[in-house]
Amino acid sequence: MKNSRSESYAAAGVDITAGYRAVELMKKHIARTKNEGCLDDVGGFGGCFGLPIAGMEEPVLVSGTDGCGTKVKMAILMDKHDTIGIDAVAMCVNDIICCGAKPLFFLDYIACGKNIPEKIADIVGGVAEGCVQSGAALIGGETAEHPGMMPVEEYDLAGFAVGIVDKKKILDNTRMAEGDVIIALASSGVHSNGFSLCRKVFDIDHNPDSLYVPNEALGGKSIAETLLTPTRIYVKSVLALLEKVDVKGISHITGGGFYENIPRSIPKGLMAKVNKSAVKVLPIFDLIAKTGGVPERDMYNTYNMGVGMSIVVPAAEVEKALEILTACGEDAYVIGEIVSGDEGVVLE
Repeated sequence: MKNSRSESYAAAGVDITAGYRAVELMKKHIARTKNEGCLDDVGGFGGCFGLPIAGMEEPVLVSGTDGCGTKVKMAILMDKHDTIGIDAVAMCVNDIICCGAKPLFFLDYIACGKNIPEKIADIVGGVAEGCVQSGAALIGGETAEHPGMMPVEEYDLAGFAVGIVDKKKILDNTRMAEGDVIIALASSGVHSNGFSLCRKVFDIDHNPDSLYVPNEALGGKSIAETLLTPTRIYVKSVLALLEKVDVKGISHITGGGFYENIPRSIPKGLMAKVNKSAVKVLPIFDLIAKTGGVPERDMYNTYNMGVGMSIVVPAAEVEKALEILTACGEDAYVIGEIVSGDEGVVLE
């Protein structure tokens, strides 16, 4: 790349040499994510990955793509860019694990108003950390400079993950039955959904300074620090569970909260009956509801409320499941059961 430079393009707002510098800075982060499937180094036109299909009768690829929404705005306001990449990975790998798939690799896409290599490297460092947490390899990505379309300090981040599962092991909710039990996996906070409402409730766009004041309700942490807490990645814990327990359904609680996501893993004729008093609601959600006057139903229809994932298992295997998940470092507990009905989910 030594001879690649364009003064004319730089005058138009795009510094291609900054892109090369960013790639060099991020390589140390990418190296942390390499696994047995990686075949080449970052920098080519495509990322190559060898599929680990040994022992699988009918391997199926499972893909997922997502971004971090306006949580990116929080990272920009705080000028802290080394964790938002964890969110980008989490939003993808936590989805594909709901099928029972093991993540293989990840690619990111960063659009920015101005390519500041050190900032881009920080973002990719977070992506790499998310990949390490999920066992996925970061095999490529793209950074695009968009002068005139985005302010120089702004950027957006999205990602794409691919996993693999033997077809016979894809989670099939047709076996779900009345009396099965719903286990919650605790979230680390707001995760990456509902930030438009957070910004409105806390008047973030017009009064950003209030975000940095230590808040007693949040254990002395500021609102900004609490909201920027990375999304928890559940991949390794769920994979360990799938090896030893008859899991009948998994839901990743993202945008749409309980009402939209829990029913996605439940077949027609059955519904989830959730005991609200069992849900370990995190303080940030109480603060959002109180500050914004947000009705309880809207809270459960927007946020995870402290539950990052719900997992349905047979009643006879609940204790075993809780034991495995706890050993994996999860705060896992029972929040309800599967009953007959067509309402998807009811909270009582």
